[in-house]
Amino acid sequence: MSKAEIVCCALLSCCCSLTASAQQMNGLTGKRDTSFTTWSAYRKLAKQYPDARIVEPVLLPGVTAQMNVVYCNRSGRDLHLDAFYPAKADRKELRPAVLIIHGGGWRSGDRSQHIPMAQRLAAAGYVAVTAEYRLSTEALYPAAVHDLKAVIRWLRATAGQYAIDTNRIATIGFSAGGQLAALLGASANVPALEGEGCYQGHSSKVQAIVDIDGVLAFDHPESGEGDDSKSTSAATYWFGGPKTQTLDRWHEASALTYAGQQTAPILFLNSSVDRMHAGRDDLRRELAARGIYTEMHTFPDAPHIFCLLQPWFEPTMAFISQFLNKALAVKP
Repeated sequence: MSKAEIVCCALLSCCCSLTASAQQMNGLTGKRDTSFTTWSAYRKLAKQYPDARIVEPVLLPGVTAQMNVVYCNRSGRDLHLDAFYPAKADRKELRPAVLIIHGGGWRSGDRSQHIPMAQRLAAAGYVAVTAEYRLSTEALYPAAVHDLKAVIRWLRATAGQYAIDTNRIATIGFSAGGQLAALLGASANVPALEGEGCYQGHSSKVQAIVDIDGVLAFDHPESGEGDDSKSTSAATYWFGGPKTQTLDRWHEASALTYAGQQTAPILFLNSSVDRMHAGRDDLRRELAARGIYTEMHTFPDAPHIFCLLQPWFEPTMAFISQFLNKALAVKP
C-alpha cells in the first residue's frame, strides 16, 4: 500500500470515528420529549377500536396522595415521584409497595399515565408510586436504570414513614417501563446497574415483577429494536448507538441475561403485538427450570397501549391483583 493510500485510509477511519461519535450523542436534546401521551396514542387507535376509552384518574375513598416528591437528585436535576397509599392503616401492619414505570420508548412518556393504576392499588392496601426517570433525550443508558433502582432504595429508606414492608416490593411497567421493571427484578446486586448515591445503603432487590408488553431481550431474533433501516429505533437512541456498535449494552439491559435464582416471580401481560415481548418464552423456560413462578395472559387483538384503556384496564388490574396477592402473600 502506498503512502497516499495509507493516509487516505487513516483519514477515512478518522471520519468514520467522528461520524460514529456524533451518532452516539445525536439523540440528546437536554429536554424531555412529551410526544407520547395516553391521548396521542388513543387518537391513533380510536377508529380501529371505537369502544375503547381512556381510564381517568379518580382519587378513591380512603386513599391519600402525595405528589411531586423528590426521591433523588442527579447532577442538579430533581427526580420526582407521586405516592398513593391507604389514608388509614395500622402502623403495626406493614404494607407491600409497588413501583409503576411508564413507557414511551425510553424517550418519551410521563409518570401521570399510570395514576389510575396507582390509585387502584392504593385502595387495595399497597403503597404505590409512579416515578419519573431520565429519558434518552436527557441521559443515555443506564441512567434510567440507575434512577429506578434509586426509587426502590427510596421505598426502603422511607419505609417507616409509609409503613412499607421492605420484604414485599414489586415493580410494574408498561412497554419500555415493562422492560425496565423486568430488568430491575432480574438484576439484583449487579454493580454496573446500581448507580451511585441516592440511598446507597439500601437494597434495590424486588420480590415480584409485572411486565406489560415489555421486551425481555434486545439481542434476540424476536426483537424489533435495532432495526434502523427506516428510522432510528428507540433502543438505538437509548443505548447511544446501533446494535452492531453497542451490543454489550443491549445484552446488559436484557432481563433474559440475568435469568437465575435471584430473579423475582413475573407476570406477563401482553397485547397482540408479538415483538413487544421478545424473549419472554425463553425467559419463562429459564425460570421454570429454576422453580421460579411465572404467569402469562394475552389479550387477543388488543392494541399495545391496552393497559391505559378500557375495556382492558379492568381485567389488567384483576390479573395484577391476583398475581401480587400470590407473589407477595397479600390478603385480598
